[in-house]
Amino acid sequence: MNGDELFGRGAGAEGPAFLYFETAIAAAEAAAQARSLAAALRGELGLRAGDRVALMLQNVPQFPIALHAVWRCGGVVTPVNPMNRERELRHQLLDSGARIVVCLESLFPVLAAAREGTPVEHVVTTSELELLEEAPPALAGHQRHQCPGAIPLADLTAGPGGGRAAEIELDSPALITYTSGTTGVPKGAINTHRAIIHNAEAMTAWGSLGRGDVTVAMAPLFHITGLVCHLATARASGTPLLLLHRFDAGEILRLIERWRGTYSIGPLTAYVAMLEHPQIGERDLSSLTKAASGGAPVYAGAVERWQRTTGTYLHNTYGLTETAAPSHLVPFGARAPVDQATGALSVGRPIADTESRIVREDGAEAAPGEEGEILTRGPAVTPGYWRRPEETAAALADGWLRTGDVGKHDEGGWLYLVDRIKDMINVSGFKVWPREVEDALFRHPAVADAAVVG
Repeated sequence: MNGDELFGRGAGAEGPAFLYFETAIAAAEAAAQARSLAAALRGELGLRAGDRVALMLQNVPQFPIALHAVWRCGGVVTPVNPMNRERELRHQLLDSGARIVVCLESLFPVLAAAREGTPVEHVVTTSELELLEEAPPALAGHQRHQCPGAIPLADLTAGPGGGRAAEIELDSPALITYTSGTTGVPKGAINTHRAIIHNAEAMTAWGSLGRGDVTVAMAPLFHITGLVCHLATARASGTPLLLLHRFDAGEILRLIERWRGTYSIGPLTAYVAMLEHPQIGERDLSSLTKAASGGAPVYAGAVERWQRTTGTYLHNTYGLTETAAPSHLVPFGARAPVDQATGALSVGRPIADTESRIVREDGAEAAPGEEGEILTRGPAVTPGYWRRPEETAAALADGWLRTGDVGKHDEGGWLYLVDRIKDMINVSGFKVWPREVEDALFRHPAVADAAVVG
């Protein structure tokens, strides 16, 4: 399979590929820019198959265009959190071995300070103001920046787009996505092309996405949820991808109404922010019928409030960077059962060709209702961590990924997430999960959000 086929499975050349504020960018135009950029990456910048390219961008059309171009060359993308500072960025550049960085002009000073002594040879810059027919009020105050020594992305996407797309092995790395580092130094999980295609097609099937749907990029594209559940799913389903630079509750409410967004997945905090926004009652969200939440615990009270306000049920999901986002989904149209012991909503059932187990501390299989560590395996599970054989061996055995999360199954096979193993709090000898306390706090009508630590 070549790089063009990977990026464009299910996506037609007609109609818009991206909706960026008020600007619609045609699929044919986006594909032409990606081909031109790929030719420049290979020719002028010397990108070779297997080389890593870091993307330090917000939710702008240049992100998927650059991603496509790198894959067309057979390269590997390592997405960078734009909020990373010099130390964090330097670690990722050194660890991944990225030779090229594509970044926003506003982030260039951080990159310039972090790149010294790293393998970075070329920096390509762009702006959130590019590709817009007219700058929206949401970007008021944004301006262009000088970036000495950098190459403007617009110069590279304007050139000829010759050359064949590289042949891609499905089990080769597509992404090196860095974990948050909450349990140590961030490490790069390898996400293969097979994993991304599998999960994008799983999300497409989940919502029966296709003609008439619009994918709303609620999560950041540098995060595995945004990469797979938004970007890759939009391309697999042939649906336009709605982008708005950075999440803003008022702006996303406006744009969902403006473009009739139908499908999205994001953290509960985003949905709560939308519920708390004063315009929630003024906006028509009736089109957003395929809504899901993942990446953080989802509380029953919040799901009930979202449905009362919008008329749409908020489906729960579960997944990790190491599983290329969703490994479990509440089936579309179904309601997640509630665990009677804790009040927690189920995070669903395994997606296609995926399995999960609950294992006790002694290594034995847990019985239904018994807590233990969640293990999962399937086509989307990472083959390992980039250049970290010891961490890979500790996390993977016979294809089973140790998630580090505590959960349980019920008799019907529904999975319930309890908490992270390392988050256990001991209070006078009693074991307390922060999640249980958060659940209780969140049910109070005066609590908008909650976080519990030892």
